[in-house]
Amino acid sequence: MKLFVSEGNPHCLKVLCALEVTGAQCDVQFVNHEERIVPFLNRPTLPALLLPSGLYLFSSNAICRYMFELNGQESSELCNQWLEWEATDLQPALLQALHMAVVQGKGSEVSKVLQGPLNVLDQSLSKGNTPYLTGEAVSVADIVLCTALYPVLSESSLALGEGRSVKAWFDRVAAMHSCQSAARKVLQGKGLQGMKSYMQRQPAPHSSQCRETQPCNSSPAECDEGERMVSEEEMEAAVQTWNKGLNPGPLAAGRKHPILPQDGKRNILLTSALPYVNNVPHLGNIIGCVLSADVFSRYGRLRGWNLLFVCGTDEYGTATENKAREEGLTPQQICDKYHAIHSSIYKWFQVDFDFFGRTTTEKQTEIAQDIFWRLHKNEFLVEDTVEQLRCEKCQRFLADRFVEGTCPHCSYPEARGDQCDKCGRLINAVELREPQCKVCRKTPVIRSSKHLFLDLPKLESQLEQWLEKSTSTGDWTANAKQITRSWLRDGLKPRCITRDLQWGTPVPHPDFKEKVFYVWFDAPIGYLSITANYTDKWEKWWKNPQQVELYNFMAKDNVPFHSVVFPCSLLGAQDNYTLVSHLVATEYLNYEDTKFSKSRGVGVFGDMAKDTGIPSDVWRFYLLYVRPEGQDSAFSWADMALKNNSELLNNLGNFINRAGMFVTKFFDGCVPVMELQQEDKKLLALVGWELQQYIQLMDKVKIRDALKHILNISRHGNQYIQVNEPWKKIKGDETERQRAGTVTGVSVNIACLLSVMLFPYMPTVSQTIRDQLNAPQSCVITMLQGTSGAFVSALKAGHRIGTVSPLFQKLEVDQIEALKKRFGGQQPEDEPPKEKTTAQRAASTQPAAVPAPAAAPVNGVDPEKAGQLTQAVAEQGEKVRALKAQKAEKAVITAEVAKLLDLKKQLALAEGKGTEPAPQKGKKK
Repeated sequence: MKLFVSEGNPHCLKVLCALEVTGAQCDVQFVNHEERIVPFLNRPTLPALLLPSGLYLFSSNAICRYMFELNGQESSELCNQWLEWEATDLQPALLQALHMAVVQGKGSEVSKVLQGPLNVLDQSLSKGNTPYLTGEAVSVADIVLCTALYPVLSESSLALGEGRSVKAWFDRVAAMHSCQSAARKVLQGKGLQGMKSYMQRQPAPHSSQCRETQPCNSSPAECDEGERMVSEEEMEAAVQTWNKGLNPGPLAAGRKHPILPQDGKRNILLTSALPYVNNVPHLGNIIGCVLSADVFSRYGRLRGWNLLFVCGTDEYGTATENKAREEGLTPQQICDKYHAIHSSIYKWFQVDFDFFGRTTTEKQTEIAQDIFWRLHKNEFLVEDTVEQLRCEKCQRFLADRFVEGTCPHCSYPEARGDQCDKCGRLINAVELREPQCKVCRKTPVIRSSKHLFLDLPKLESQLEQWLEKSTSTGDWTANAKQITRSWLRDGLKPRCITRDLQWGTPVPHPDFKEKVFYVWFDAPIGYLSITANYTDKWEKWWKNPQQVELYNFMAKDNVPFHSVVFPCSLLGAQDNYTLVSHLVATEYLNYEDTKFSKSRGVGVFGDMAKDTGIPSDVWRFYLLYVRPEGQDSAFSWADMALKNNSELLNNLGNFINRAGMFVTKFFDGCVPVMELQQEDKKLLALVGWELQQYIQLMDKVKIRDALKHILNISRHGNQYIQVNEPWKKIKGDETERQRAGTVTGVSVNIACLLSVMLFPYMPTVSQTIRDQLNAPQSCVITMLQGTSGAFVSALKAGHRIGTVSPLFQKLEVDQIEALKKRFGGQQPEDEPPKEKTTAQRAASTQPAAVPAPAAAPVNGVDPEKAGQLTQAVAEQGEKVRALKAQKAEKAVITAEVAKLLDLKKQLALAEGKGTEPAPQKGKKK
């Protein structure tokens, strides 16, 4: 790891202190404030931590938490709440205070800015009656908050008058050697003046003095964020929009099938990666393709776009054959069974496809073979004889994903026959060292076979010309562009499109009648065939590039097949096909601190989620909240409970319920008259700005980021209610009762807006809110259509609302602990060799790995020893992966790899499989 910091930067105090406290092994480099370290950010951001994986962390709190976790100190729920409070409440006030003291020379005014946050901290410390924020020992929360406050609390000239509990706690933590050492390195013994160069380069912060909107024993995460400044012009514009009311025009009719492109409309064809049919999708699969696509399709319909959303199961390939053999069914029966399972799961998650089909259809054969013949006619196919691995015991050629061995490039011991998950390099299966058949674990032999290849080099110039236009005008995610560029940079090579299999779309050429199409040639054509099974006018979508925008949703491992291979197939067919305009790829979602694995019982799979008793809307919310948009993320039970209880229950649900209850309790269920004052106009402008940000982000498919603006609006609303106290004013004179009415009326209208914005994320909750408010249907289209949406008064004075009731339930600690244990997996000693199911297969339309069945008993078999060795192989494999991730010395890694290979040989002997040497590899003919 490498940590980049700069002198005078208060955020660097935190990470240097955390580094010393934890003893994490990390190179530290001091750089200039203006140096750009994180390559994909358009502004200098320090500190930055370069991880062994090549990814960056550039939030100081995230870096500190990461270092503590490396040291085996997991963050508690309370610890996470303090970190959130520090980032959202304390930091805005601190930056304003530092700007006053360092840049403006107004040290005497600093106490006014910091008094609120310091009071919250002091009262929490005094009530907690422990020496540190979260208990008897120093946690990451203590380090982050103490070092954040160090520049001001260690400066006696500021005379902040902090409370007794804060002073005792600060003195205790600040006296630590790690804190003192970090301060010397960053402040250079100059105190506040050591930050002058840094602070002068920072924009002047807006006023963000924290109001104490929550009782002192509330979660620190519940404090409101600093507000943006609002101009008079913005307030006046917001009032004008508010007064316009709902769109009086006719409501859009419900969906009428078949949906076809329309003149004068924005026509969007939306697909999500076809999930492979032989397994049950886990949470990573679901967020990586279908759920993300569903959110955008629901949003698009709210925006008034003419949109068709199709998906289906990818059903051909060796994985289906093997699964059928395992379960004693035919491949078609397996497809029927798992297609129904997938359909049921997506229905429970409320994924609203226009059509959910499959690839084992006559239309698939017809369209795939037509594209094949067009490529053949246009001379974009070439023949070649290739060497393949064949398992003599299984009596068949091995598909790429059913052979495993040591990577020839990086020596990773579990590389697949098509790609290494460690170094990412593409591999020909015959290049693997010590290959094994994943079905029977025998060593395969090399045999020759004639195949057809898509001539990608011949199509490269056409592809590059199209890509330049599509990536510059469409919304391609950064990872999609990067992966595509890397394929082109390395130079395209002919890609094999046939396989020696039985279960697949037949190759119609007479010289290749025993073969089927390779899944990555065949599967994306499933989008076309599924649309063709939906409507016989499918070509209006798929052969209409002038009128149709195509959005593809997937995880990043699917990118090259959608940005290079599939487009080349369609370009080479020369039949005016619609090519992707917007390629939206997520990173990977992991499970807690590991990977999803069906065989080990680790992680939540789609058919299990509803058995937890947690509503599907809450699942949707949390998966979208942690959606891996810019980097890998992880599902965490503790974090899910935290977000449910803080964001849904205490923030969003609390505001909407209070607004509705005030109407019911104080105004007999009718929205009161609203007479807007300056404060109300400011709120309308703030909410309108959040709505604009939401629309801009959603238009660009920034789904996770847009969700934060929904939560910001409810935070504004909670603060508005808390400051104005309508429950008190309703008991006052006429002026105060009128004020209570205005606050209630404005609040219930904000609740109505939130119901519309929530619809793509939480459709059931959205409808429940609108039912409770008896909201007119026209509010749905009025508020989100147009270039920036419109926050209008949808519920006018006199409007009668329905019955109001709470929207969310608290997730209790014992409930979450039980679920975490239930889905944590078991590791019995006699467990068979682990199936390697990684988050990198999220949303993949490739077959998942099939666990090897137990070997037949033969002489020399020792089941007990085999069980012990299986566990030893797994542990040694994890050790090797960890060493490589940490970039340990080559000699150390080589020694541990040798141990792993020796253990594998011992395991093979214990299982009675023998360790025959691999035959000599030949050359391509």
